[in-house]
Amino acid sequence: MAISGARAKNTIKTTPARDIAPRGSGGATLQAAKAAQTRKRLIDATVRCLVKYGYAKTTTPRVAEEAGLSRGAMMHHYENGAALIKATIIELHERRLRAFRRAADKPDHDVVNLVETYWAQVQKPAFIAFHELAVAARTDKELAAIMQPLQDEFSDRFNTQAETLFPEWREFPERFDLAMTLSQTILEGMAIAVQTGAISPAKVPPMLVHLEDQIRALMPTVFDTGRPTS
Repeated sequence: MAISGARAKNTIKTTPARDIAPRGSGGATLQAAKAAQTRKRLIDATVRCLVKYGYAKTTTPRVAEEAGLSRGAMMHHYENGAALIKATIIELHERRLRAFRRAADKPDHDVVNLVETYWAQVQKPAFIAFHELAVAARTDKELAAIMQPLQDEFSDRFNTQAETLFPEWREFPERFDLAMTLSQTILEGMAIAVQTGAISPAKVPPMLVHLEDQIRALMPTVFDTGRPTS
């Protein structure tokens, strides 16, 4: 994204001053709701632009047009491109955490369901947009400076959530880390390969089955001894 112009100012205006009113005011609540809806429109428009045009051509005027807003209205909520990109990355992380929680927060952690849910997630525009940002950050120092701290925070939250949602793996952290890394690497890598035409979509189903088998082989099966099978 063109995050040029006022580059040093990359904070997000989450609550513009004129949206604030005395406590208990119904008007303030309505204004806050409208402001939140507008920010969502802008973030959704940014995701669509990243998917359609790529990072380099996702400019603030183009995002405003995609959202159906004037550039001035956009700048009221996000003072520059850096602020908008930061908000977009945060939202993409939140969507991924919510999807992971929905898939895993069940009594029975069926491997097939977990793999298919993750695969469905990486087919969505949100994943394509995030991958576009991740690749661009390799050579764009300003984007990397925005992205890296958010990535570190996301990793911490993801790992904490995973430990909570999968208590059966708690005594086997190395196996769990391997299973999670394997899943992420295979599914996200395969999604990118399908998008770029590197592999045919027909190859996906057998790969998913193979991944499921690999995860099952890592799953701890506990006997009376409290030790996993070899």
